[in-house]
Amino acid sequence: MKNLLQKRLSCSVASVLVIGMLAGCSGGAAPAAGGKDNNPKPADAKPAEAKPADNKPAEPLKLQMMVPSFADVPNMNDEYWSEWQKKTNTKLDVEWIPSGDYDTKFDLVLASGNLPEIIVAQSATRPTLLNAIKQGAFWDLSPILGDFSKYPNLKNNSEGNVWNYMKVDGKIYGIPRNRPLIDLGIKMRKDWLDKLNIPIPKTMDEYGAALKKIVDSDPDGNGKNDTIGLLGHGFLLADGDGSLLAAFGGLDPIFDKEGGLIKENMTPQYTDMLVWLRKLYADGVLAKEFSAIKKTQAEEMFATGKAASYVRNIWRDYTWEQDIKKVQPDANVITLPPMKGPGGVSVQLATPFFGAMYISKKVPEAKVRQILDYMEKTTTMEYTDFNYFGIEGVHHKKVDGQPVLTDLGVKQVTTNANQVFALAFNNKMKVMNPAAPKAYNDAKLKETEVFAQVGKLNIFSIVPSDTWTNIWPKFEKEWQSMATKAIVGQITMDEYKAYVDKLNASPDFKKAYQEFAKAYKEYFKK
Repeated sequence: MKNLLQKRLSCSVASVLVIGMLAGCSGGAAPAAGGKDNNPKPADAKPAEAKPADNKPAEPLKLQMMVPSFADVPNMNDEYWSEWQKKTNTKLDVEWIPSGDYDTKFDLVLASGNLPEIIVAQSATRPTLLNAIKQGAFWDLSPILGDFSKYPNLKNNSEGNVWNYMKVDGKIYGIPRNRPLIDLGIKMRKDWLDKLNIPIPKTMDEYGAALKKIVDSDPDGNGKNDTIGLLGHGFLLADGDGSLLAAFGGLDPIFDKEGGLIKENMTPQYTDMLVWLRKLYADGVLAKEFSAIKKTQAEEMFATGKAASYVRNIWRDYTWEQDIKKVQPDANVITLPPMKGPGGVSVQLATPFFGAMYISKKVPEAKVRQILDYMEKTTTMEYTDFNYFGIEGVHHKKVDGQPVLTDLGVKQVTTNANQVFALAFNNKMKVMNPAAPKAYNDAKLKETEVFAQVGKLNIFSIVPSDTWTNIWPKFEKEWQSMATKAIVGQITMDEYKAYVDKLNASPDFKKAYQEFAKAYKEYFKK
């Protein structure tokens, strides 16, 4: 797997395009304004049947979508969205669901059967999604896509193997939402390190020690012992789990005695990470109610200077640094370089797609083809550039050759602009911040380019198991409770290990691990 990933990463890095995208793309010329005809006429169609050209523009394509919202719900009639719909000749009817509530809403919509034309799944292996696919809820796109000869942008401007990852039982159901491999980074308050004469940590143990010293030192000077060391959101640390787990070797494929591929959270390496977190909790580094903090709460806490470290997208460094400066003018937010742990380094590569878009089987085939034409047209450099910078002179201006967002651009060109099309792959897109100066972005790109060479991918965001899909919901809450109790000291680590060993020894878990192993060979052993 290592050689394969290195080969793919080399290809990805080599294909990275221009500087200037926060969440972006790789290139390809946009198709002609009229697009291409993906609905060939019958062989016996007569020329006389065609309507005479009247030079009237085609009616806008109406698209109904349900997507996650990562910012304020946009005004679809503002300057940005009006221009997007004009450029694409579409009329978008979008239901924006807050990202923290999205999976719950997604499951409810699937259960109701009242699907929008296009629905985003944030994970291609979500159990409810896989069940819906098997029950025929979505279009099998394989026959229409064929060899992609009619969809060169969707093929060539996506990560090299991403369409293979979309397959369920050998068929393509999802349109991948392309994302870069370099994405998450462990943020650190560099100004607090400097204030306390702490070197930038190079190992996980140094990182833990630095966090303890910070929380014991009232770094914000408010006279209270209220600074959080390591901040997370959701169960355990959510986005942070993978970066930490990579350092413990838990993102490497781990097999049981029968050759089954053990789910990453059930491995001995994950248990080692919990031991490390248990010490941090005992040292007062983690918030007392760390597992109950929601994403929006965590963002607000870090952006107002209440925490020393938080794992999120690298591009956010600049944005949050500016926010913190409003209350702590000397704030300096950095992404830590890879730190050594007992089994690797602290870098998780992102899955090269953030879920996928699925088309309801209720949509007529003719419109399915129109939807694919829309995705084909927009999966280019032109549209991804627009997606991140909007209209020149309105949403951005050029400074030193780099687009820099205006105040209106910051307001209108948010992360939500990413949600309505597939994007094009680019390994810089989660590092660049369009509001930051060029020199800042150049330095950030240079600092993080090593991530692509040393980071690890969580293969379970790709490999599925029907058995796991069916059994894990029965154990998930109980396991989460046991892991949390292990961290806070309510049970011993031996009790936690015995619990995991019992689950791993059960026939259902062993069967799931065999299925994971089979899928792993299919997706990664070429």
